[in-house]
Amino acid sequence: MATTVRTATVARKTNETDIHITLSMDCAASQTIDIDSGIGFLDHMFHALAKHSSWSLSLKCKGDLHIDDHHTAEDTAIALGMAFKQALGEPRGIKRFGSAYCPLDEALSRAVVDISGRPFADINLGLKREKIGTLSCEMIPHVLESFAQAAGITLHVDVLKGFNDHHRAESAFKALAVALKIAVERTGTNEVPSTKGVL
Repeated sequence: MATTVRTATVARKTNETDIHITLSMDCAASQTIDIDSGIGFLDHMFHALAKHSSWSLSLKCKGDLHIDDHHTAEDTAIALGMAFKQALGEPRGIKRFGSAYCPLDEALSRAVVDISGRPFADINLGLKREKIGTLSCEMIPHVLESFAQAAGITLHVDVLKGFNDHHRAESAFKALAVALKIAVERTGTNEVPSTKGVL
């Protein structure tokens, strides 16, 4: 089995955003992370996702932030999901399923992932603030949903406890990162992890 680093480059340009992403999986020993979406808290979440997934990630976005944060948050998540799917390639020789619990102080989140080829997301963060930094709290679950749709994965994320919305959101992204890292871990085979023989 090849052990080359799984990589992808995605450029996605619309009238609302101009995004360039380079993603490399399997980079725990030599990570580089460089993120600039124009939204500080979103950058923080993507940085946590990359760090704990053992990705090297470069993400640059110029978006219509003079309107609001919606297009930038949604489109960066879509592009990141596209990059994830491209880097992973045909889902052979991977564990497929991953789950993780991650705390951040008083907050605790659970993420469960299936590299299924069937996009679905059920996200329950229970955020109460209107914004964290300049990112609307309503966009945070939407970012996770958009990532799952574009990546073609099944994703369940639940914040189980916590009262600080920054902690709740960050623990959710960290749990997702660890679950993804487990799900894409190589098994040393060339098998498709499905009774159907295809994903």
